Amino acid sequence: MTILLKRAYEPPEPGDGFRILVDRLWPRGVSKDTARIDWWFKDIAPSTSLRKWFGHDPLKWDEFRNRYFQELDQNPAAVGQLVEHLRRGTVTLVYGAKDKAHSHALVLKTYLENLR
Repeated sequence: MTILLKRAYEPPEPGDGFRILVDRLWPRGVSKDTARIDWWFKDIAPSTSLRKWFGHDPLKWDEFRNRYFQELDQNPAAVGQLVEHLRRGTVTLVYGAKDKAHSHALVLKTYLENLR
């Protein structure tokens, strides 16, 4: 089970495997042809209320992680769908956030790795 992270603004590469967009909103300025997304999985993204509360504020990062973990715990069907794809091979979680160190995709990757 290999999980990679990549911004939607970075070009796809052959080693990306199955590319899953994990944002609720499509990244601005990125065409569907350019992004080459295999699956847009809105249901695995943080809730709209959590996303708006966080607002990409690094000072809220720890609390955001905790709240997003709780949301994932309460959404076993969506997590299960993602795990099924991970069992098949390399998956790249694609996201639009500029801040790679404070992206929900990083939290999601950590969550999935902890399921092992």
